Amino acid sequence: MVAPLTLLVVAAALVLSGWAAWFAVTDRAVVLRQLLGAAVVEALLVVQLVVAAVLIATGSPDIEVWELWGYLVTVLLILPFAAAWAFAERSRWSSVVLVVAALTVVFLEWRLVQIWSR
Repeated sequence: MVAPLTLLVVAAALVLSGWAAWFAVTDRAVVLRQLLGAAVVEALLVVQLVVAAVLIATGSPDIEVWELWGYLVTVLLILPFAAAWAFAERSRWSSVVLVVAALTVVFLEWRLVQIWSR
């Protein structure tokens, strides 16, 4: 994995998590701008997926490819499902769902770095 890209994904997910947490604490539902922020994180994840695919295709690291792809696909699915849930649930719990999803992205990125650096 490319460290600056991973750090950018983690930073963006943490900012999104903090923003959603603030909304949860103040008893507010997710707004469209937050969903657009989640889309930015998702776009970064797609770029990360493409970079990982190129690095794997060129034989860069000797890793468990299926485990890595499992995490990459999972991390791509988390935010769209959370966004759909947050859009359907128009209460403060939509913000809580977005917090959990963004923190899950951070955790899965940590696992991807661990897998990549074995």
